Amino acid sequence: MIFRCTSEACHSFFKLKRIQDFTNANPRHIVKSMNFRHIACALCLSAAAAVASASEDAYAEKGPSIFDRYASNAQELVVRALSFVGVNYRHGGETPETGFDCSGLVRHVFRESLGLLLPRTSRDISRVGESVQRDELQPGDLVFFNTLRRGFSHVGIYLGEDRFVHAPAKGGEVRIEDMRKAYWIKRFNGARRIAAADFDNVAN
Repeated sequence: MIFRCTSEACHSFFKLKRIQDFTNANPRHIVKSMNFRHIACALCLSAAAAVASASEDAYAEKGPSIFDRYASNAQELVVRALSFVGVNYRHGGETPETGFDCSGLVRHVFRESLGLLLPRTSRDISRVGESVQRDELQPGDLVFFNTLRRGFSHVGIYLGEDRFVHAPAKGGEVRIEDMRKAYWIKRFNGARRIAAADFDNVAN
C-alpha cells in the first residue's frame, strides 16, 4: 500500500524543520501563521505510515475487512479533527457552530468521518472498542485521561508523534497537546481503538 501526497502543501511541509515546531505552538498562532493544509498533510503522512503495514498484511491474508475500512479512513479522521483546531470549548457542545466539549468533538469527528455514533460521555466512550497499549497507538485511536479526579473523564483523538487533539475546558479552544508532558503522563487512563467487532454496535 503506497500513500502519495502530491499537493503543493505536502512539498512545503518538507521544508519545515520539525513537526514539533508547529504542534507545540499556540493553536491560534498556527491558524494565522501558516496554511492549515501544511498541518493536515503532515499528519496525513504520519497516519498513512502508521496504518499502512497493518492494513496491508490484513488485506493480503484475508482480503478487505472492516478494519481495512477503518484504516483507510484514518487520514480523513485525523484531518477532520484538525480542522476544528481553534473552535471554542462549550460544555455539551457537539458542533463547530456551537462549540465542543471533549466527547462532543470526538462524537462529531467519528460521525462525520466514519458514520459512527459513539456514546455521549467520555466514560461511556471508554467502553467501546478494544484497549490499546500506549506504545501501540495509531492515528485515530482515542486517548483518555483523568482530569476531574475520576477515571476516563476526558477524551481526545490521537494524531501520531505523541500528539492528540481535544477540546480542553471552559474558556479554552480545541487544540493539539503533547502526551509526553508531565500533566498528561500523570493523568493518562488508557486508549481505545474502535475495532471491527464494534461497528455494528455503535453505527448510527
